[in-house]
Amino acid sequence: MSAALPPLDRRGFLVAGCTAGAVLTFDAAMALAETPAAETTINAFIRIDAANRFTIGAKNPEIGQGMRTTLPMLIAEELDIGWDQLTIEPTLADDRIFGRQYAGGSTATPTNWLPMRQVGAAARQMILAAAAAEWGVSPDSLTTAKGVVRHGASGRQAPYAAFSRRVATIAAPDPGKVPLKQPAQFTIIGKPVTGVDTPAIARGKPLFGIDTELPGMLHAAVIKCPTHGGILAGHDATGALRQPGVAAVVPICSGQGPAGKPDALAVVARSWWTANKARALVVPKWDNAAQRGHSTAGYASAAAARLAGAPESDLYRSGDVAAALAGAAHVVEADYAYPFLAHGTLEPQNCTALWQDGKLEVWAPTQNPGEGRASTAAMLGIPPEALIIHMTRIGGGFGRRLMNDYMVMAGQVAKAMPGRPVKLLFDRTDDLRHDYYRPAGWHKFKAGLSASGELVALSDHFVTFGAGGRPVRAAEMGKYEFPAAVVPNCHYGVSMLPTNLSTGWLRAPMSNALAFVFQSFLDEVAEAAGQDLPTLMRRLLGEPRELPAEPGRPVLHTGRARGVIDAVCELAGWTGRPGSPGSGRGRGFGFYFSHRGYFAEVVDVTMTDPTTVRVDKVWAVGDIGSQVINPLHARHQVQGAVIEGIGQALAGQKVEQVDGEVRLENFHEFPLIRIDGAPREIAVSFVQSDYPPTGLGEPSLPPVIPALANAVHAATGRRLRNLPLSLTA
Repeated sequence: MSAALPPLDRRGFLVAGCTAGAVLTFDAAMALAETPAAETTINAFIRIDAANRFTIGAKNPEIGQGMRTTLPMLIAEELDIGWDQLTIEPTLADDRIFGRQYAGGSTATPTNWLPMRQVGAAARQMILAAAAAEWGVSPDSLTTAKGVVRHGASGRQAPYAAFSRRVATIAAPDPGKVPLKQPAQFTIIGKPVTGVDTPAIARGKPLFGIDTELPGMLHAAVIKCPTHGGILAGHDATGALRQPGVAAVVPICSGQGPAGKPDALAVVARSWWTANKARALVVPKWDNAAQRGHSTAGYASAAAARLAGAPESDLYRSGDVAAALAGAAHVVEADYAYPFLAHGTLEPQNCTALWQDGKLEVWAPTQNPGEGRASTAAMLGIPPEALIIHMTRIGGGFGRRLMNDYMVMAGQVAKAMPGRPVKLLFDRTDDLRHDYYRPAGWHKFKAGLSASGELVALSDHFVTFGAGGRPVRAAEMGKYEFPAAVVPNCHYGVSMLPTNLSTGWLRAPMSNALAFVFQSFLDEVAEAAGQDLPTLMRRLLGEPRELPAEPGRPVLHTGRARGVIDAVCELAGWTGRPGSPGSGRGRGFGFYFSHRGYFAEVVDVTMTDPTTVRVDKVWAVGDIGSQVINPLHARHQVQGAVIEGIGQALAGQKVEQVDGEVRLENFHEFPLIRIDGAPREIAVSFVQSDYPPTGLGEPSLPPVIPALANAVHAATGRRLRNLPLSLTA
């Protein structure tokens, strides 16, 4: 999911040339408003007006993680202006100018930490050069603060805006060579900053894709093949087309079926209500017989059969596991499982599109506009540069909006209705039945302990989904999944089942499930060894060092892992006695490393009755590098991740499939966590380490699920090895 941002060179930094007005022109690809005559554009991200106020472009999608605020903070810091001096506006999607624009994998911070600072620092260097030329002094004799240039020797000072005309004559510096501030000099980075959109959201201002309104807009409701992978064999739209206000019924491809074969219909009308009612009058014929044999019960039965035999292939092997288990003083065995999950975004999938003159303009809540551009252009048979993409704010993504089916479908409908903007909108049922689901999985564990309580052998038979030896999207497991590299005898084997369901990344993909099974099983191992899980983890991690990793994957540093484990135990007052079975109260621990971030979490629970769990408090400690850019958003991200993880564990979330179809209707069948299910308190702390900053929207989620399961065991004596957690079974 991660990708490095292309380096910002002079051409990328200075995307515009000089104009007759002795100011820099603004590149047409920027979504900031057309530049008034009184403004100067310094680069693709920064404008300055005559009143010395600044407009900074926010280039990444905003899904609530705060990047529309965080990335401009980095620019403003190095530009050396005050936060109260600027306005933030989203850019268009155009990776030729802005580099990769992407919200996924907690990559925004690590890939933009230096480039966005360099944007601001390079602009400051240009302003200093202009001021030095204006005053006839050396640039080294000048200082800046809050958008003002000062010359200490003469006492002269002037706002940046005073030098805007001369800036146009200054060559853009190499962004990679401009000096950057030291952390002690930061005035914005590291300070709590309210989200730029927060006031508008509080006032109900339209910001989200679903809010898009354009003159003459039509609306489209979707009819999709009920079985993923099925296609449209024919349809009768006569009844729908007779309804007042219905404009068309358009066959389209969602991207979830075979290439080039329609698997959906769009009913287009003057209002979405009309389109939605009319789709009940369309009679589709589906070719989906090949997909109807898939079911949740069938998967479970097939997984049990696979687990009873040997794995189909090896993922990781070291030492002699069979011999080590045979000679172990104690062997621990357990089976774990987790279900398919939907994303459950509050804002259903939507996209507004306008086709005219062979070009497409879209307004889309997308996490991955670059892929959306490519896939939509390919579907429509036009060059990618023929698309203009406005990135609206996203009302919940969690990975769902990395897949751009809504953009691909809206583009096809718009092309069929040239000159009229069309808003395509899923309803809740559409959203739940036609998601890209988090894959289910099954794990069969065995662990061998020595007489002194050392973990000497570990095996895991992982049953997942795939074909031809390749897992489907988001169904894989890394060969070095902890603790593989620190157990002398270890074997991870894999078997795969077929599925017709479309799968995709859910917040903390793979990690959200693997943390549960591995940390819960290690808690069982620790108990068998007469230890608590933090003690076992410390023994496994050993001395500070980097563990082996697959090429391109983040490397786990054991010292950083121990740092957050020690810190959360101190913060929570962990005594090594998590509870006593039958007491009705317990606490659990979980650790996980993912998406470059280290998190350890402790959960306290109370059983309000024999089958009902109340989460009282959660402590979460993370190491996301040397700098927490915006502590306010950081705390909120962790708290939100904790609540979402608890919801996955306790709210009863699972996707059931019958006869090839997902038959969920609404949130009553896929419940989200309610306010009374959230912890009374979530204490968040960070361990700062000497590493570049990383993201935290994803790594803060996985540990809470095993910590919760382990807490329930401490309170009840029962091991819950299947998600969602249930004490009624």
